Amino acid sequence: MSRLAIKICGLSTPETVGAAMRADATHLGFVHFPKSPRHIEADQLRALTAPVPSHIHRVAVLVDPTDEVLTELTATDALTALQLHGKETPERVAIIRQRFGLSVWKAIPVKTRADIDAARAYAGAADLLLFDAKTPDGAALPGGMGLRFDWTLLRGVPISVPWGLSGGLGIDNVAEAIRITGAPLVDVSSGVENAPGIKSVDKIMAFCNAASS
Repeated sequence: MSRLAIKICGLSTPETVGAAMRADATHLGFVHFPKSPRHIEADQLRALTAPVPSHIHRVAVLVDPTDEVLTELTATDALTALQLHGKETPERVAIIRQRFGLSVWKAIPVKTRADIDAARAYAGAADLLLFDAKTPDGAALPGGMGLRFDWTLLRGVPISVPWGLSGGLGIDNVAEAIRITGAPLVDVSSGVENAPGIKSVDKIMAFCNAASS
C-alpha cells in the first residue's frame, strides 16, 4: 500500500458511510455478527454499499461464518473483502478465499510477541493480517471493545504479508500508533463512536485527519 490505508469499521447508516467517504477512508467495514451492537443484515449491507465508488474497499466483518452466511453476503458485488474475526484456522481461511473469490483478512488477537509470531501460520492463506487487541476470556465480542495492545511488540517484526493495526485506536493516539508500528493500514471502530454502535460523523472526519497527518 503506497499511502496509508484507513478503515472505518462498524458502519451502519448512510450518514456515517458518507462521512467516511468524504474523509478519504480507503476501506469501509460492515459487521455481520448478531451479538455485536454494530450488526447489520445482508440487505442493509447491500443498501449501504450501493453508493460507494469502486475504488473504496467494502469489507464484511464476520465471526466463524458458515458457508451459508458467506453465500448470502457474496451473492452480489457489494463486497471486496471478508474479515474473519473468530477462531478460523489457516485451512478454513484458505478454503473461504478459494471458494468465494474475495480478498480475505484474518484478525489476529495480540497480547504477547508469541501471538504475532503465531500469525505466520496464516501466510499464504490470508491476504491481510489485522493485529488486534486480545479480548478477555469470556468476552461477548472478539473485537470492537476499545482495547489496545503493546504496539512496540510489532517493532522490527518481519511480516511477510500485508497487515494492519486495530484495537483501541482513536483520534488522540492514531498518529503515535503509526509512528511506533509503521502500520500501512489502521482500523478504527469504537474510537469514532459516541456510544457502542453509534458512529460520530465528526469523529470519523477527525480520525482520518489525524491518521493522514
